[in-house]
Amino acid sequence: MTATAVPTAVPEAPAPAPAAVPEAPAESAAGDFASLPARDLDRRELRGLVDGLAADPSRWEEHVLFPEEGGRHYASLYRDSHVDVWLLCWRPEDDTGWHDHDVSSGAVRVVAGALRECNPRIGGEHLETVVPAGESFSFGPDHIHRLTGAVHGTVSIHAYSPPLWRLGQYSISETGVMRRVSVSYADELRPLDDVV
Repeated sequence: MTATAVPTAVPEAPAPAPAAVPEAPAESAAGDFASLPARDLDRRELRGLVDGLAADPSRWEEHVLFPEEGGRHYASLYRDSHVDVWLLCWRPEDDTGWHDHDVSSGAVRVVAGALRECNPRIGGEHLETVVPAGESFSFGPDHIHRLTGAVHGTVSIHAYSPPLWRLGQYSISETGVMRRVSVSYADELRPLDDVV
């Protein structure tokens, strides 16, 4: 697939929540799409893939762009029947809102700047983590989070397996009521309603 800048529901970030504890990167998926196995990848392999891609900026740096208007910039770096890979460029005002990745596991590598990940805690303060450049994390399909650019100029690489088709987008009211809406991966994630 050729790289194109299209809005999509992509997002990812580090998570100290149990489902997103970082593991050791996989050596076998070090950023070479031709050597990817013809099967879905696990969290360790996805993390190895984003870490490997981060180590070779020639594979993604031409897609880095920070438009003055229009939100996050997305570029599809690769997609097949088992994995899809995206480059995202963030500003501090960019916010995915609360979301999950339906049946897909994922991994994120921050290559410039920093991402802020927030994990919801019903009845308590949400857990917030800043992931700096050079760090990566992975998560399973049960992981719920929201991402924002912690600083202007943040760039991150995201990989999902199986490829994203649907995502869950959430709102949490001031009274703590959570609502989920299923959205296409082609819809840009953003906060719903009055997300707190």
